[in-house]
Amino acid sequence: MENYQTMVDALNDLKKRGFTLDFNLANGVLHNSEHNITLNPDDFSIAEFHRFEGPTDPADNSIVYGIESEKYHVKGVFVNGYGVYSDDLSEELLKKLNTPG
Repeated sequence: MENYQTMVDALNDLKKRGFTLDFNLANGVLHNSEHNITLNPDDFSIAEFHRFEGPTDPADNSIVYGIESEKYHVKGVFVNGYGVYSDDLSEELLKKLNTPG
């Protein structure tokens, strides 16, 4: 797995490698508004992930996930800031994101 210096480097490289859709959290699932695709935890796998830590503030930490869905034949990214989405994550989705692979 590549070791990126910045989150932007990771996102740019993932995009070059076909992870072109951006997913956001919506009601406990991942959603891409451009193509109106909703991914439940069983609909995708985590191909890779990259952790980034802020230089001074632990609240600046984030994880970039490269995700794939065979069901929809798509690849994309989901960026999760530590703690930012904790209220919106379903238990099933949280479990999936914490055990990639």
